[in-house]
Amino acid sequence: MLGQLPKVDHPDLLSQEIPFADAAIYRLSDNQAMVQSVDFFTPVVDDPYTYGQIAAANSLSDIFAIGAKPLTAMNIVAFPLCQLGPDVLVQILQGGAERVQQAGAIIVGGHSIEDDEPKYGLSVTGMVDPQKMLSTRGCCPGDQLVLTKPLGTGILATALKGDVLSEADLSVAIDGMITLNRAAAEVMRQVGVSACTDITGFGLVGHAVELAEASDVGICIDTQRLPAYPHTAEMAEIGLVPEGTYRNRDFYFSRVDGQQGCEQFHLDLLCDPQTSGGLLIAVAPEKLETLIARLNEKNIPAYQVGEVLAQPRGRMQLIR
Repeated sequence: MLGQLPKVDHPDLLSQEIPFADAAIYRLSDNQAMVQSVDFFTPVVDDPYTYGQIAAANSLSDIFAIGAKPLTAMNIVAFPLCQLGPDVLVQILQGGAERVQQAGAIIVGGHSIEDDEPKYGLSVTGMVDPQKMLSTRGCCPGDQLVLTKPLGTGILATALKGDVLSEADLSVAIDGMITLNRAAAEVMRQVGVSACTDITGFGLVGHAVELAEASDVGICIDTQRLPAYPHTAEMAEIGLVPEGTYRNRDFYFSRVDGQQGCEQFHLDLLCDPQTSGGLLIAVAPEKLETLIARLNEKNIPAYQVGEVLAQPRGRMQLIR
């Protein structure tokens, strides 16, 4: 579909040269570029305030993934005002505003429409130094791959919608989803890493394969090291796997080797679409210990889940 649209070619649009860029990057000067991203989705939890927090954290994630600083955000709202009433919408917007404030940015406006199902998110604008920004390019063979949040939010949200789990059961995952990637981004900039992307709707498999393609390298994932939020395994075992998992599997698994013999849960986890997921960071092996230590000092999880290979380029290798 995108191939049928007019191709944009502008010397200052830096993101056009970055395969699978996490955000639009437009150069304003030699040391300053504007960064833009937008995201919104339907509720993944029942509590309006929490939903607002999660949606905002998710929308801000692309900005942090490239090492940028968010400056402004605009609310994007679709809402059945007559059915749910203004109080619910206020709580959603309050939750979003709280996360934006924690990110060091400000809400400057927004747009709303009447809709049958609630949808909320943000359009975010930030700034970055083009010489210091991170992208999906830059992975080098031997780099270690570090993930900063567990996986499983897609499976857990499906269980919540099916009334198999309660929000109390999802407390650890909810805490993860509302956590900004701001602190993790600050640490990786301080340490100096090779490349980064955030894990969202395409799952770890999609975003990692795109990282491999963008950097023209291979990626190896140790399925035994994949971290999962509590209750994810038992929910997957009883079949509460979202449709997005199957879409990710159908699209990306042709570029994944070593699937045979892997546990079904690990394959589901690999493809699980994440809401407000963590950062996947490629870091030189000599900096791995420092990166993990500094992340842990900030109470940020750090899971070493794989490494970058020279071959096969643009593909993922699974080990178990």
